[in-house]
Amino acid sequence: MAKRVVTFGEIMLRLSTPNNERFIQADEFDINYGGGEANVAVSLANYGYDVDYVTALPANEIGDCAAAALRKYNVGTRFIARTGERLGIYYLESGSAMRPSKVVYDRAHSSISTATEADFDFDKIFEGADWFHFTGITPAISDNAAKLTEKALICAKAHGLTVSCDLNFRKKLWSEEKAQSVMKGFMKYVDVIIGNEEDAEKVLGMKPGNTDVTGGNLELAGYKSIFEQMAEQYGAKYCISSLRVSHSASDNGWSACIYSAETKEFYHSKEYSIRPIVDRVGGGDSFAAGVICGLLDGKDMKEALEFGVAASALKHTIPGDFNFVTRKEVETLAKGDASGRVQR
Repeated sequence: MAKRVVTFGEIMLRLSTPNNERFIQADEFDINYGGGEANVAVSLANYGYDVDYVTALPANEIGDCAAAALRKYNVGTRFIARTGERLGIYYLESGSAMRPSKVVYDRAHSSISTATEADFDFDKIFEGADWFHFTGITPAISDNAAKLTEKALICAKAHGLTVSCDLNFRKKLWSEEKAQSVMKGFMKYVDVIIGNEEDAEKVLGMKPGNTDVTGGNLELAGYKSIFEQMAEQYGAKYCISSLRVSHSASDNGWSACIYSAETKEFYHSKEYSIRPIVDRVGGGDSFAAGVICGLLDGKDMKEALEFGVAASALKHTIPGDFNFVTRKEVETLAKGDASGRVQR
């Protein structure tokens, strides 16, 4: 029987400008649905796991569309609460070359931000589950969402689940001070901490040495140092960071590193040169999902990391938030075949 995963967060309507247009140019928007934990759920369901996504959606046709987008990719929606006034929206202006992408949020008073404990039976939700995943975006949405996240974490640990967290700092949602005051308290429940250099600094107050991703300088010893601190301070089993070197919006270097608290081993993956990038939104989520998949599969930490990096590299070639690559495609790339030859 496939292991069961639960993710909890906010799925939003994504409205993006076509053909790399600026907002002011656009006469229409491309429509997708996505959000950190929803993106992870779709990837894991695609890899064959039994996945339930937990959120709140308005009881209207737009809420129906969001739920249908998840069911289309075999994500369970039975625990979604239908409550609140609206679905959150985010607008995406896709960058190119030296012009960065931009995101504008319209998610105030969304259904998940106003949901309460009465909307979710976490004991029932976690019954028979093996893994729980959330991100730092969810508690940033509102104080209500933060309380729900804590409730879910307490219940998940009571049920013996492995818990993973992608730190995912979003400066448009909360300050560094608020993030640290909330997230540091959550880390005691987390077995697998995932993030990048900005997340570690803004959310946990830990900076990886002299790393400067804009200048292309990755000081790996700094990552090992903060991973050791995370493991000692919070008791995490694995500490993981994606490593993105942004040469431009269209050209990134992409790799990752992982640390095992049990073996004290630190490992840096192979690096991919991704250019031209089709869509980097959801890249971190596809990475998290790939690593989770690898660990659930029983792979060792090196193989799990390489699977996650390869999955995410492929995601950068796919429009939208969700990653639609197969296990075989990920494994082929992880083994070294990046030729992109036509498959006949």
